[in-house]
Amino acid sequence: MSEKIDAMSKHEWNEERLADQSGRIAIVTGANSGIGFETARVLASKGATVIMACRNLDKAEPKADEIRATHPGCDVDAMELDLSDLESVRRFAEAFRAKHSRLDLLINNAGIMVPPYGKTAHGFETQFGVNHLGHFALTGSLLDLLVDTPASRVVTVSSIAHYMGKIDFSNLNWENGYKAQAAYGQSKLANLLFTYELQRRLDAAGRDTLAVAAHPGWTATNLQEHAPSVKFLNRFFAQSPLMGALPTLYAATEPDVSGAEYYGPSGLLEMNGPPKRVKSNKRSHDENVAERLWNISEELTGVQFLI
Repeated sequence: MSEKIDAMSKHEWNEERLADQSGRIAIVTGANSGIGFETARVLASKGATVIMACRNLDKAEPKADEIRATHPGCDVDAMELDLSDLESVRRFAEAFRAKHSRLDLLINNAGIMVPPYGKTAHGFETQFGVNHLGHFALTGSLLDLLVDTPASRVVTVSSIAHYMGKIDFSNLNWENGYKAQAAYGQSKLANLLFTYELQRRLDAAGRDTLAVAAHPGWTATNLQEHAPSVKFLNRFFAQSPLMGALPTLYAATEPDVSGAEYYGPSGLLEMNGPPKRVKSNKRSHDENVAERLWNISEELTGVQFLI
C-alpha cells in the first residue's frame, strides 16, 4: 500500500488522469458550488451521467448549464434534494428510480459548517441532521440500486474536523450547550463511522460495493459562510475547489481503492496538495460506537439498510 501512495504523490494525480467514466451514473449532493460542483463537472467531462442533487434548483440549474456549456454533449441533470428534510430525501430517491435503474457512484458531498443553532424539519440539530442523517437516509434509500450495480461506490466527504468530534449519545441534537464547532466535528466523525460500518456490512453480505471516505483539506468554499475567521485565512492557506475535489474523485474512480479507505490531500497537515490515502483518528474506528450510531440513525430516519 505504501508503494501505491508513494507513486501517487510522485505523479501528483489530477483530473487529467481520471479514467473515462462513460456508462456510469453518479449522484453528487451539494453539486451547485465548491467541491461538489467540481466533482460533478469532472465526472461529467469524463462521460458519466451526473445528477446534481441540490436543495435550491434555482442555483443548481445555471451550474448544470455551465457544465454543459464547458463540456458539450455531457449528460447532467439537476434534481431537488434537501437533506434537512427526510421527506425530500424520500421524494428524491423515488424520482431518481423513475429515471434510472442503476447507480454507480453516490457522492455524499453536501454539508453545512458551524451555523447558528437550528433544527431540521424532523427536529435534528442541523449539522448532525444534514451532514450525517440526511446522507445516511439517502444511502439507505438507494442501497438496492447500488448493490445491484457492479463495482459501485459510496463516497462520503468528511473533514479534518473529525479529530475534534465525539459522539455524545446523550446530546446528539445539542439541545444542551450547543457548540457549533464541536457539533460540526461530531457530524464529520459520524461520516467516518458510517463509512467504515457500511463497509463491514457490505463485506458481511458478500457485496462488491465499496464505501470510501474523503476530505478536501483546507479548501475555499461557501461552506465557510458562518466562519468569518476561516474565510479571512483562506487567502493565505486555502486551495481551490478543484484541488479540494481531487480526493473525492480519486476515491470514486481509481481502481486501486479499497473499501473503508480514507483519502485527503498529501501536503502539510493534509491541508492541500494532490490526493493520497490518509488515516482517521482512533474514535472513527470504534466498532461499538459505529454500531450504536447506525442503530440510532436507522431509528431516527426510519430508513432500514437492506444489504
